[in-house]
Amino acid sequence: MKRPAPWPAPCLFGLALAACQPPSPASLQGYVETEMLELGAASAGRLEALPVVQGAQVSAGSLLFRLEAERERAQLMEADAALAAAEARLADLAKGRRSEELAVIEAQLAQARTAQALAARQLERTAILHAKRLASPEAVDESRSREQQARQRLDELAASLASARLAARDDSLRQAEAEREAARARQAQAQWQLTQRELKAPLAGVVQELLFRPGEFVPAGAPVLRLLPPEHIKVRFYIPEPELPRYRLGQKLSLSCDGCGAPLPVTLRYVSSEAQYTPPVIYSKENRAKFVYLAEAWPEPGQATRLRPGQPVDLSAVRGDD
Repeated sequence: MKRPAPWPAPCLFGLALAACQPPSPASLQGYVETEMLELGAASAGRLEALPVVQGAQVSAGSLLFRLEAERERAQLMEADAALAAAEARLADLAKGRRSEELAVIEAQLAQARTAQALAARQLERTAILHAKRLASPEAVDESRSREQQARQRLDELAASLASARLAARDDSLRQAEAEREAARARQAQAQWQLTQRELKAPLAGVVQELLFRPGEFVPAGAPVLRLLPPEHIKVRFYIPEPELPRYRLGQKLSLSCDGCGAPLPVTLRYVSSEAQYTPPVIYSKENRAKFVYLAEAWPEPGQATRLRPGQPVDLSAVRGDD
């Protein structure tokens, strides 16, 4: 029997080299997954305004919806008035009496000075007449009593004016300050309750679904709409066990899909530490290729809007980065 001719040495060397080199990485299949925000109100109420429509692009901080809030507005107005009254009372106690009241006391004090001066001169004249035996001792005593009364009245009004110019006592001021702080707390609570009746977009995104219409009653905690921010769009795919060493966190991958246009870059951010397999296999070297690892990659927010939830995609390592 004739034996086949042996292969040339260069051919054998080429086959051995090809067997030693790892195969080129093939593209991996995956799909687009989204994490929508379900946005609702903390308290129940009738939906008063819904200025957005399904599919609308909204910016962060824009109004999404508002519940009726007549009671909350009234409570805030009441709290504002109470705070204004508490601040006015504290200011009044801190500066003493009003200027009109001080003017009255000052006029009374001027009259008392004049009366005391007249009483002192009358006492002096009566004393001179008594020395000349032209006035009785009783007249001198009466003049002295009038002068003392006038002096006491003068001292009383001087002390009253000094007290009126002073602020209230420390304990009264502390009580007024406590009342003001309590009024501020009630105002802040009323303001917070009013802000809870409306919701603004926490992130920019696309309104995916409206669950209520204006005029309908919204239960507490029930979502009014669903919002999809670009940052919440990701790609899930599976890496075969033999290909796992080719991928690392932070690696750039190229994503392509039907209708997406030019491939867009995505960043690998997660690879599961546990393998998955379907169907059951025997743990052997021959069957290890059936194991796959869940991985997730995120596109740039500016490119994420090109993808749709559930859309199938193909991923591959960027050339020069595998």
